[in-house]
Amino acid sequence: MRTAHIFINGIKAGQLIEHDRNRYEFNYDESYKGAPVSLTLPLSHRNYQFTSFPAFFEGLLPEGFQLEALLKDHKINRQDYFKCK
Repeated sequence: MRTAHIFINGIKAGQLIEHDRNRYEFNYDESYKGAPVSLTLPLSHRNYQFTSFPAFFEGLLPEGFQLEALLKDHKINRQDYFKCK
């Protein structure tokens, strides 16, 4: 299981958890009171479940040659965007 802490304007909003390659979960920290991470992920105490890497978070990545450079520089497999250093 891998976890990424999600920050908005320097404030920890929640965490994205990878249980396995086909099961992801996002949840807000109970103390977080700021703006939602996305309109598709409104502030809630529920856990958001996904069967693939969440589209909203993938949409934050660059595209084309910039994505390829990022993946190469950080030695990240194209099939594993969640890779932690």
